Amino acid sequence: MSDKVIITEVGLRDGLQNQPNPVSTQQKLAMANALINAGVTHLEATSFVHPKLVPQMADAADVLAGLASTSNDLNVSVLVPNMKGYERAKENGVKSVGVVVASTDTFNLKNLNMTTDKAASICQQVIEQAKLDGLATRVYISGACVCPYEGKTPVDVTLGLTEKMIATGADEISISDTVGGGNPQQIIDILTPLVEQFGPERFNLHLHDTRGQALAMAWAGITLGIRRFDSSIGGLGGCPFAPGASGNVATEDIVYMLQEAGLDTGIQLGALKTAVEVSAQATGQSLGGSIYHWMLSQEKLKQDKEARENPCI
Repeated sequence: MSDKVIITEVGLRDGLQNQPNPVSTQQKLAMANALINAGVTHLEATSFVHPKLVPQMADAADVLAGLASTSNDLNVSVLVPNMKGYERAKENGVKSVGVVVASTDTFNLKNLNMTTDKAASICQQVIEQAKLDGLATRVYISGACVCPYEGKTPVDVTLGLTEKMIATGADEISISDTVGGGNPQQIIDILTPLVEQFGPERFNLHLHDTRGQALAMAWAGITLGIRRFDSSIGGLGGCPFAPGASGNVATEDIVYMLQEAGLDTGIQLGALKTAVEVSAQATGQSLGGSIYHWMLSQEKLKQDKEARENPCI
């Protein structure tokens, strides 16, 4: 089992989409550069959605243009809601796209204004075209654990949607606890049959931390061989179509947990502190997971110790 873990930073897309204060293109690129400097190699940069629905994503093309001059090691992906969004992504040189289907009709109607069957059909259209065009695809199974409108999602529903997307040719499936209402046992119940049938390599976990369960759920995935996770710098985020959802698990928190367990993310924890602060300045929000605040406390302890050892005379 590999000790290498791939962290996809989703703060620029999932993190920003619900922010009340406008974030400029330059501020987004400053966030991206801080994350890249910390060692982030997988970045979901934006989404090609209608700007009236998600105004923060109106500068998608400009963000991608700004990222084009960054590290060649950067893997950039975007979210697309339909074929029109897919074509815009392709025109802007994107090599990896994500699509989304929610677990229930109510969630799909609120999020995408269509039924589950229609949303699944659009995902399949994008996957099929992307295969022809040589683009990689990821499918988010949104509300995989809990629907914000209908409650706990039956495991068979999540499995059925996942199997349909894999049969269509999706490269990666992201099991998404969109409202942060899931628990570790649900992750085990969902992933155990999928890993047995398809192996762990094609699965990703996208976990919101509304109820403080995200790290425990991530670890449940680790025990099943999952080595791909989404996270958001400083815990930034929420979902405009999922009432009560908080941000994704904080990047600094999951990186700390994994590295302390001997797993390699390739990300420098100290540099993530700077990325949190850049993101907080860009959004005007107070950000930071538990590990960010722990790092602040360690700095304060160090400063206090130095002050005691070197008193002013």
